[in-house]
Amino acid sequence: MSHQGVLVLNAGSSSLKLQLFAMPAEQRLAKGLFERLGEEGARFELSAGQQKWGDTRPLPDVAAALSLALAELRGRGLLEGWTLSTVGHRVVHGGERFTAPAAVDEEVRAAIAEHARLAPLHNPANLEGIEQAQRVFPDALHVAVFDTAFHQTMPERAYLYGLPWRAYAKHGIRRYGFHGTSHAYVSARAAVLLGRPLAALKLVSLHLGNGCSAAAIDGGRSVDTSLGLTPLEGLVMGTRVGDVDPGALCSLARAEGLGLDALEQLLNRESGLLGLSGISKDVRDLEARAQAGDAAATRALVVFAHRARRYVGAFIAVLGGVDAIVLTGGIGEHASRMRERILAGLERLGIVLDRDRNALLGSELDEGDIAAPGSAVRLLVIPTDEERRIAQESWRLRTELGSSA
Repeated sequence: MSHQGVLVLNAGSSSLKLQLFAMPAEQRLAKGLFERLGEEGARFELSAGQQKWGDTRPLPDVAAALSLALAELRGRGLLEGWTLSTVGHRVVHGGERFTAPAAVDEEVRAAIAEHARLAPLHNPANLEGIEQAQRVFPDALHVAVFDTAFHQTMPERAYLYGLPWRAYAKHGIRRYGFHGTSHAYVSARAAVLLGRPLAALKLVSLHLGNGCSAAAIDGGRSVDTSLGLTPLEGLVMGTRVGDVDPGALCSLARAEGLGLDALEQLLNRESGLLGLSGISKDVRDLEARAQAGDAAATRALVVFAHRARRYVGAFIAVLGGVDAIVLTGGIGEHASRMRERILAGLERLGIVLDRDRNALLGSELDEGDIAAPGSAVRLLVIPTDEERRIAQESWRLRTELGSSA
């Protein structure tokens, strides 16, 4: 008897991340990372259980990477008895059209291509990955899971900008939000940890990594989020600017003679923690320098924390109260000092941090509640698992469609 597997793919312009899950048990069977595709020395790493291996060799594209992954896994006997019946694809931008995962067909591929104008760095690579994977797995159900879909429940008051109406009506310029699979996964997990129905919970979710976003989640539905038309708005990030006065951009562009391309480069690649500190985009590096008395590192960390803290307060107001704050992503899961900067001193809001418990999470414990016993608001550190969420949603759609291997 053949067991069913879901292969989850995240294709970039020169990279591919993959994970294989046994369904419906959601057991992770294997994972892989391919980098520098199309270059002379592409690097790959694969792991399955306790086994981990990798190498460097020419790999022209995603199809070559997938073929190599299959050959490697089969060669080690790791796919015996398994049928890859479903392939789930991460797609960054689905615009307003996609509010749920979609079975990939010609119409869906065309829509992904159309939305490339909103995500020019991501959607073309996502689409190329889908098309190549369809050639490698022609008999599988291919499912597109969109980062933006989770946030399509936001009301108009949350997603509209104060621009002339034609900006939205003609050009689709509005807040779309991203990190949707992460916010969806950790909010569902929060309900399990709290022992309460997700439909009854008000949550503020903070996805803090190189890219950062906050989401206000009411009954499992996103009602507001910090990222906007692009992944630039909102929180300070590793190299991205976050919220900034548009007038400041005009002033800076005039002062330094910046064209649109140069300004976009500055906002995406030269700002955030890196720009504020002039040292690094990595919180770990900045914490070490701050401990040694570096004022620039301290400045960047304090600004980062202040922005996150401000969104916590704003989204509590949007929700009309909050049951729990969820922290996830590399920083949210592991940076205890940063969590304390964001959450300490909020006792009047019913938020009471347990500093000792906070210090354990991310070092000795992976998941848990860092709120003091008497805190009215629970503070949950939850490792995100976007790939598992994509596998869940892809399998759910397969089940709904009544597909067979």
